[in-house]
Amino acid sequence: MDLSDSPEDAEFRARLREWLGKVLPTLPPRPSPDDWPGRRAYDLGWQRALHDAGYADVHWQAPPGVRLIFLEETEKAGAPYVGAGFVGLLHAGPTIAAEGTPEQRDRWLPPILRGEEVWCQGFSEPDAGSDLAALRTRAWRDGDAYVVSGSKIWTSHAEVADWCELLVRTDPDAPKHRGISWLAMPMDAPGVTVRPLRTLAGSAEFAEVFLDEVRVPVGNRVGAENDGWRVTMVTLSFERGTAFVGEVVACRRVLGELARRARRTGRWDDPVLRRRLGSLNAEFRALWRLTQWNVSAAEAAHGGVPGVGGSVFKLRYSQARQELYDAAAEVLGDAALDADRTWTADRLSSLSYTIAAGTSQIQRDIVAERILGLPKGR
Repeated sequence: MDLSDSPEDAEFRARLREWLGKVLPTLPPRPSPDDWPGRRAYDLGWQRALHDAGYADVHWQAPPGVRLIFLEETEKAGAPYVGAGFVGLLHAGPTIAAEGTPEQRDRWLPPILRGEEVWCQGFSEPDAGSDLAALRTRAWRDGDAYVVSGSKIWTSHAEVADWCELLVRTDPDAPKHRGISWLAMPMDAPGVTVRPLRTLAGSAEFAEVFLDEVRVPVGNRVGAENDGWRVTMVTLSFERGTAFVGEVVACRRVLGELARRARRTGRWDDPVLRRRLGSLNAEFRALWRLTQWNVSAAEAAHGGVPGVGGSVFKLRYSQARQELYDAAAEVLGDAALDADRTWTADRLSSLSYTIAAGTSQIQRDIVAERILGLPKGR
């Protein structure tokens, strides 16, 4: 598979670089990490700028080469991350584009692309742990609406979201993977209560969400009733296969900064550290190539939906990111204990990556059963 730029891709890369060079110096300062209304406004403003410049649809409507170039160049240039738009642009939006009706695509996709609406993810539950299919949030049919009761946890950006991609149990008597439906729930509906959660790093991008007989129109169901597990696999394919792509580029940038700092401080003289940083450089170069292959293969074989190869990427990237920030702590020395340093906050955040978007144990099961063809465990 040829992973080099085509002439069209090279032209897109040059045009994007030129635009970023002009617009990035004009952006206002980024809000404080604790100012979520400000962060929402900032992130949506950046998405609107991308939309107006013709770059808004790269996450799910562009060819794979264009998608990867966009993620690579914006990260290298230090452009704003998707931030509060993470779920809408990288999870819910691609899922609706792949599985939604024409009416659903017309309703929800343009506001995401224009930077007008924020989505959150209502998947995890307090009692389900890593067994997502064990969810208990119940939805029963009442005329043209579902009545939803239950709770969700680790709900990304719930405190500033307009919509929630919500998994509910619509048939409690069916086998647990077959009685689930995927709903789009308005966050301002009566009966929705949001309680922010503070992480180890001191941020509050997650929340608990409590649902007390919330009415969600049946027309907000994506996919057939009780077919939500299949739709969810589409969502998780995007989450594991493409949502972390920009972060690989960011890790390669951090690795370069680490090497330069090690040279300035004399830590570079340690051959063990040099080998460690060299190994990480090879690791992230390989992950970037794997990402290119996964996205290109998804476009060719699955109409843009990443396949199970995303689990290979997610499994190794989660570990490599933790190893990167362990190396950063070694380079920083005592300064690694300074909570105000970006690298320190990123190190704390990296601890969640072997849990978020499916634990490493779950990813190993997927690789074993769906790629290697090994029998299911009993």
